[in-house]
Amino acid sequence: METSSQNPGTFISLLDKGKLFIKGVVIFFMALGLWIPTLFINSIINERSARQKDAINDISNKWASRQSVTGPLLWVPYFEEIKDNKGGIETVKRSAWFMPDKMKAFADIKPEKRHRSIYQVAVYRSDITISGLFNPLGWETLNIPSDKMLWKEAKLVFSVSDHARGINEDVYLVWDGTRILCNPLSSGETAMGEALAAPLPDMETGALKQHSFSLQFSLNGSQELLFKAGARETNITMASGWKDPSFTGIKLPDERTVSDSGFTASWKYMNRTVPMVWKDHYNDLGDVSFGAALIIPVDGYDKTERSVKYALLCIVLTFAAFFLIESIYKKPLHLIQYGLAGLALVLFYTLLLSISEYLGFNLAYLIAGTATIGLVAWFVGGIMKSARLATFIGFVLTVVYGYIFTIIQLQDFALLMGSLGLFVALAIIMYFSRKLQW
Repeated sequence: METSSQNPGTFISLLDKGKLFIKGVVIFFMALGLWIPTLFINSIINERSARQKDAINDISNKWASRQSVTGPLLWVPYFEEIKDNKGGIETVKRSAWFMPDKMKAFADIKPEKRHRSIYQVAVYRSDITISGLFNPLGWETLNIPSDKMLWKEAKLVFSVSDHARGINEDVYLVWDGTRILCNPLSSGETAMGEALAAPLPDMETGALKQHSFSLQFSLNGSQELLFKAGARETNITMASGWKDPSFTGIKLPDERTVSDSGFTASWKYMNRTVPMVWKDHYNDLGDVSFGAALIIPVDGYDKTERSVKYALLCIVLTFAAFFLIESIYKKPLHLIQYGLAGLALVLFYTLLLSISEYLGFNLAYLIAGTATIGLVAWFVGGIMKSARLATFIGFVLTVVYGYIFTIIQLQDFALLMGSLGLFVALAIIMYFSRKLQW
């Protein structure tokens, strides 16, 4: 009887290949396991970001918050007779509102940086000039009897969202050359809320005349200044020494100049969404506002959080390079050594977060990346006794971190860059894996 025997060398070869496959599977799950700590790093990022917001709010609460200027509008109360629940006649007090025909505003914004611990926020002092023109009031379109209009109670009203902390001096209205002190409106007097108002003289005989007005006041605020389009034609001009503005609101500036010495911007808006005259309620002018935000250009927390999202990709690509090296060059690495290298890749993000709070994201990324790449390359070179392989690993990590940094900077092209990068990485791995004898 013939017997067959298996070549011992073939058996050992198959055993080695099986071990290689199992090790590859274990390494993949190790990469997934090392991804878990990055979730905790994300929570730290959120916590630090929340502290930053608390610091900004604390500074704003002590200085003044974001400011939005509305108006001025002309307010005239009137009496209206309505039927009550019992069928009788009840007289109630209503409001009639008139919008100016033209309004011009100029804001000279003087920015400052205020600090709370390691956090900073942009605040400003602004000198504001508002002027405009009221054409004869078309109150007859409201169908209100002339004897019901309370012209003696007419007031010019304007609102500043945080005037209690933002305005620290008396504000005067110049109405047809007459200087009138503006005072806060009584609570509930109008639906405009917290506002400043100036009584208007002789409106009983002046309703059918043209009137000019102007206001000048200094306003403190933080981060943002907006104006609402409170006239048929609104012209806004802003000038500041802040070199990193973010223009916001219903439209971008019609003209703007931004340089290292600051910015100037101007808007012209024809208000066709709000009537010139209305009654019964205060029209808040909707979202018809525009202005500028004084931004701190580097948001390290946002960029760090986005970089953490690529942590698994970085770990997998690095482990794939390790695995190919030890498989092709027959220089095995222990699983513990994979784990230590993976921990260095994870600690990169804590270094990035902590350094970016002091030096900004870009410089922090360079420092943390250089330290991590140097550590891992030194570690691999020492294990494999090869400067060539250490240089190769350093090159791989440099490409990976550079690629991730590029994605973070190019937000609009992140998906395209990510897809192309993964395709190229897969092609490279496929090319070198051809030498593996599975």
